[in-house]
Amino acid sequence: MGIALQALDGLYGRPAAGIRVRLERIDNGIWSADVKAETDHEGRVGEWRGRRFDRGLHRIVFESDSYFVGLGLTAAYPEISITFRMQDETDSYQLQVLLSPYSYSAYFGSLT
Repeated sequence: MGIALQALDGLYGRPAAGIRVRLERIDNGIWSADVKAETDHEGRVGEWRGRRFDRGLHRIVFESDSYFVGLGLTAAYPEISITFRMQDETDSYQLQVLLSPYSYSAYFGSLT
C-alpha cells in the first residue's frame, strides 16, 4: 500500500531534490491537502510508500516554480499536477515525473 514517488530533473539529468510536494484528495468537489513532503537527495518521497490512503480521486502537486527559481531559471509550469484514482486502500502505486522548465512527463503505474 502507498505511493512511491520520484521527481527527476530532465534539464540536468539528475534527481530533483528539494521540490515541495503535496498529496490532495477531493471531497464533495473540494480539493484539500492530505499530506505534504519534500523530495530528498534522490528526488524521492519515501514516507508515503508505507502509508495507507483512502480510495477515490487524488492528485499530487509538485511546486516546480520554486525548484527552478532556486536554479536561477524560469519555469512555464509553476505547478505540475497529476490526478489519479486510488482504486483500493491496499494498492501501491509508483509515480515518476521528469521535469524541465518548459515541459514535463509522468509515469504512473501499480506496484501490486
